[in-house]
Amino acid sequence: MRQNSDQEKSYVLEASVDNTRNLALLLKAIHFRDIATVCATSDGLKVTVEDTKSVQANAYIQSTLFHEYELSDQTVIFKVNLTVLLECLNIFGGKNNPGSITTVKICYAGYGSPLVLILEENGVVTDCKLTTMEPEDILDFEFTPTKVVNKIIMQSEILKEVWSDLDMNSEVLEILMSPDEPYFQLTTKGTLATTHINFTKDSDMIESFECTTTTKNRYQISLIKPSLRALVQSSKVSFRVDDRGFLCMQFMIKVEGSQCCFVEYLCSPNIFDEDD
Repeated sequence: MRQNSDQEKSYVLEASVDNTRNLALLLKAIHFRDIATVCATSDGLKVTVEDTKSVQANAYIQSTLFHEYELSDQTVIFKVNLTVLLECLNIFGGKNNPGSITTVKICYAGYGSPLVLILEENGVVTDCKLTTMEPEDILDFEFTPTKVVNKIIMQSEILKEVWSDLDMNSEVLEILMSPDEPYFQLTTKGTLATTHINFTKDSDMIESFECTTTTKNRYQISLIKPSLRALVQSSKVSFRVDDRGFLCMQFMIKVEGSQCCFVEYLCSPNIFDEDD
């Protein structure tokens, strides 16, 4: 009776996914804070997580990923606990039933209403209601294509391999991008040694190299580390830096069905650099 009552409501957002693993995969890639802002448009969902006004992660879940996607308003925005949302998507415990597939229908009736999830697996149906919160203004990094000075697209596999060679106990990661040697360089400075990782622009792992000027910027490693959640799931990664030193890392993640979705991390440069 409760499910019938829910389904009779007038929702501003209704979206159905054939496999919750696809949705959970993208949400896990930005899950480094509990609270997320969900923005629904005709293009799909944009889920945003921020920390200390210095780093922002966005998961773009296109409407084509859903087999049903209906939006009655032009834009719908709300905040939700991402940790709880992921727990609900995994409520059937897919690890114990690796061959089973869980479907989910997402419903939202508007401001002040809970986010309703109706999940089904092997004929068993359950529903969850998550409290939503009033959204706050999302930080605008003003990162626009016209301000981008350097851009490199590479295969993620090589980056996954070399990341372990960097000193992640260091406080700062230095990223150099240049039209001249060393082209693309990652540097960490530890208490015992300085580690440099270099990539040549004609490497087989570099798919696109568009650098117009030499930039050397430093970023707090604590702000970069959360992006590893997206890196391990991705097949390609794009590094872009603008004329202020702001960094955008965009990860291409393939989900079941051969569809590609994108997760991006925006990070501000370390303005407290003693060398500057």
